[in-house]
Amino acid sequence: MNEQEAKEELEKMRTGEKEELLVTKEHFLSFREVLVAQDDFQAFRGRAGHYGKVIYTYEPGWTK
Repeated sequence: MNEQEAKEELEKMRTGEKEELLVTKEHFLSFREVLVAQDDFQAFRGRAGHYGKVIYTYEPGWTK
């Protein structure tokens, strides 16, 4: 997953077009770099899965 693809996936989650995003271990570091650069990165919730997979959802306000 490159930077542009990561940004597109994050935007789809913001608009509700996509409910969750599965990020594999191979793409985690590059995806996370894009994620933490977002103004609303704390609204994205990651749940660890087996074999280094992380499932992200967009849940504004979940940290409060």
